[in-house]
Amino acid sequence: MSFVFEPTPTVSLPVVGQPERFPVRRVYCVGRNYEEHAKEMGFTGREPPFFFLKPADSLVVVEAGQTGGMPYPSLTKNLHHEIELVVAIGVGGKNIQAADADKHIYGYAVGLDMTRRDLQNEMKKQGRPWCIGKAFDESGPIGPITRKEQAGDVNNAEISLQVNGVDRQRSTVAKLIWNIAETIEHLSTAWELQPGDLIFTGTPEGVAAVVQGDQLVGQVAGLGSLTIDIQK
Repeated sequence: MSFVFEPTPTVSLPVVGQPERFPVRRVYCVGRNYEEHAKEMGFTGREPPFFFLKPADSLVVVEAGQTGGMPYPSLTKNLHHEIELVVAIGVGGKNIQAADADKHIYGYAVGLDMTRRDLQNEMKKQGRPWCIGKAFDESGPIGPITRKEQAGDVNNAEISLQVNGVDRQRSTVAKLIWNIAETIEHLSTAWELQPGDLIFTGTPEGVAAVVQGDQLVGQVAGLGSLTIDIQK
């Protein structure tokens, strides 16, 4: 097979403890999936889950033990951090039951859903899609995948983010409105999941702005840390 130009290389993530990499297919994100963050954004209650996508090539892949760099994006004056547990799908399926969801999980990673909040809010006011606020270039820093067998009790893991050494976000995965298995159940009714899919599961309260020169360190217990410098 020939192409009119060279195809873009497959985006892939390192896997802790093995040479093979995890090829990324799609990146799904769950909106407002921690109660306190939902309140922070002006919402209450256990609303049905909703999803948006990021392009696979918007990921900033950070190798184990390294510090990644993310340039401050264009068009915004209000760039927000959102620390998230990321689920990596290893076995595809449609209409997956929550009780069976674990069979489809390959592993987990630490990710950041960086958000041009001013652009997102303006699109919301106009009733328009807010891809420009969420799916921009280099909007998804992410660290290595830890296979589920090595990840420990992810469902109850502490999740946190520090900016320049100061706590901004701190919670536990147990406070997800829709837990990992329920999220997979809901998501797989709308899309057929495939190996290589990633699911950003939502962020706890404490989202706030960052500026050029800030260093972000995100952690999920059992999965190591993700360090990102916001560049000029």
